[in-house]
Amino acid sequence: MPLVRLLTGDESRPGAGRQEEALTLSQRFPGLVVAARDVAASVLQGVHGRRRAGSGETFWQFRPFVAGESRGRIDWRRSARDDRLYVREREWEAAHTVMLWIDRSASMRFVSKLALQAKIDRALVLGLAAADLLVQGGERVGLLGLTRPLAARNIVERFGEVLLNEFRIREKNGKASEAEELPAAEVLPRNSQAVLIGDFLSAPQDIAATIETLGALGARGHLVMIADPVEETFPFAGNTEFIDVDSSARLRVGQAESFRADYIRRLNAHREAIRAAARARGWTLMLHRTDRPATEALLGLRMQLEANLLNAAAGRAL
Repeated sequence: MPLVRLLTGDESRPGAGRQEEALTLSQRFPGLVVAARDVAASVLQGVHGRRRAGSGETFWQFRPFVAGESRGRIDWRRSARDDRLYVREREWEAAHTVMLWIDRSASMRFVSKLALQAKIDRALVLGLAAADLLVQGGERVGLLGLTRPLAARNIVERFGEVLLNEFRIREKNGKASEAEELPAAEVLPRNSQAVLIGDFLSAPQDIAATIETLGALGARGHLVMIADPVEETFPFAGNTEFIDVDSSARLRVGQAESFRADYIRRLNAHREAIRAAARARGWTLMLHRTDRPATEALLGLRMQLEANLLNAAAGRAL
């Protein structure tokens, strides 16, 4: 039987916890920042940069002149060293905007001994690593509802501080454990992208409404669904007590294994409804389990973002 528990409020809080608490998220946060940078660096080594010809100022390459092009594009100095005519190409430098949201709600505190990290830890690592990777690629990244888009080299630390401060404000108002399960309604600009990272256990219609609002003007988006392996397989048997993370409700059942097939069917239906809502807006949905390396999810997300950024650039050039 897998050991399953919820992180305590102190363990999951992104703020300065009591010093005697050994596992507060604030104490783990420096390690999560390092992990985020390591994950980003690992993925960056395996992905080619988004270099292409464009209207920037940075030299990219020389290429042979093609009949029909304007002669004003010829680099005569380079052409004088050869028997051919050459064009000097510059690198595309138009930055795009990506807005990021990381779920910090109660259900993200779920963790089993089969997982490499708690869901909240993995979401933070992925979100911060994605921000770091995007900034290194020349994009602007913001925290949805919390910051404007930034292109700072220390984006991981800056976003970390913003998240910590946001928690402190909720704590001061007595709402430390009441983080929203979905981002606040906000219409994003047409050529921007959104990356939402969470477990998406909310009602599918609520998630669909969020996607519709964010993408009302044509903004593209990506959902990264974080799941603990126990949530995937429902490996419970015998007398089992289930606890609601958002209330004091408890459910005691006998022969828990008899619920497995129905649970998996309902879970698949829930995810398919979310996938359909995303697909209707041209968004993507990617499932990531916390017993898998974070680099897998970041690489997949990077490739999806890359495809949309290139398509957006091509659309503007037409």
